[in-house]
Amino acid sequence: MKIATIIGARPQFIKAAAVSRELRARPSLREVLVHTGQHYDAAMSDVFFEELGLARPDFHLGIGGGLHGAMTGRMLEAIERVLVEEEPAMALVYGDTNSTLAGALAAAKLHIPVAHVEAGLRSYNRRMPEEVNRVLTDHLSQVLFAPTEGAVANLLREGIPPDSVHAVGDVMFDAALHFGPLAEARSGILDRFSLRPRGYVLATLHRAENTDDPGRLAAILGGLAAVAVEIPVVLPLHPRTRGALERLGMSAAAESLQLVDPVGYLDMTLLERAARLIATDSGGVQKEAFFHQVPCVTLRDETEWTELVELGWNRVTPPTDAAAVASAILESLDRKGREAAPFGDGRAAVRIADVLCGSGWEAPGGSRRPAV
Repeated sequence: MKIATIIGARPQFIKAAAVSRELRARPSLREVLVHTGQHYDAAMSDVFFEELGLARPDFHLGIGGGLHGAMTGRMLEAIERVLVEEEPAMALVYGDTNSTLAGALAAAKLHIPVAHVEAGLRSYNRRMPEEVNRVLTDHLSQVLFAPTEGAVANLLREGIPPDSVHAVGDVMFDAALHFGPLAEARSGILDRFSLRPRGYVLATLHRAENTDDPGRLAAILGGLAAVAVEIPVVLPLHPRTRGALERLGMSAAAESLQLVDPVGYLDMTLLERAARLIATDSGGVQKEAFFHQVPCVTLRDETEWTELVELGWNRVTPPTDAAAVASAILESLDRKGREAAPFGDGRAAVRIADVLCGSGWEAPGGSRRPAV
């Protein structure tokens, strides 16, 4: 059975690395890898393929930048051409990016079944483009791989057929377990930047709701600057964030922070593992903080990973002013949450491959009925 895997952004590379390793070990499955180009910078894309051992894309569409509608539309057109040419039995998409939605839409319009990894997450904030993408993708999908029991409950409440939903665990936990020891052995980033384990705060900042809003961006930078008086703050600078700082004339506000260029997966893993606290607006980094047992402050109005808040590992802080941001971080530096395993046992990719092997979907033109 041929499966078209459609990815385009850093978190998807990490998830796909775990799943592709399992898919390619199954003789009955053949994977065609499609990279939309949503993360097109070498530091955000190429290095991840190299470090994660992910096969080079069979198709690189080179579509990145622009407004959401334009980007998604261009991806939809290009992915459709690939699917028509390749005629896969199923399209496999990940997460909640524009690449996710474009892949699901292109497949659905060609009557190709869609499998969605990381299905069922909800922030209940439709102003977030990611929320729109994930909800629409879930309702276009025939096979939904949920990372948590909460995600399963969300899907069932929305009327998704129970036999379409599979509670498999989180593939990012698989990746953390697999690559964590490798990062410790291979990454020299702590020495490169003269960082002591547990001696710094790691910050990441990239969401449009923060980078494109001058008030929120100023609050985050001001809060991080106040924290930096007490403990160094390391900020790998996402291209979008760097552009916003330059466009809004805020570069000086970040001078007290230790700004570094985007880093590869192994370097980022070690930065996370060795941090005293992580402050982020990333969904994936929130989970990675938990995997490494590092307290986290989420600089957003809400989170889709509510389990981490309930367990006490994560604190959600809307970045309304600098004092609130600084206070949340400084008060959380030594916080520890309760022990739990909401993301499974590190075998999510195996379960996904097992389901796909037994799915019974036929190539386009066939019945496409699930095996019984």
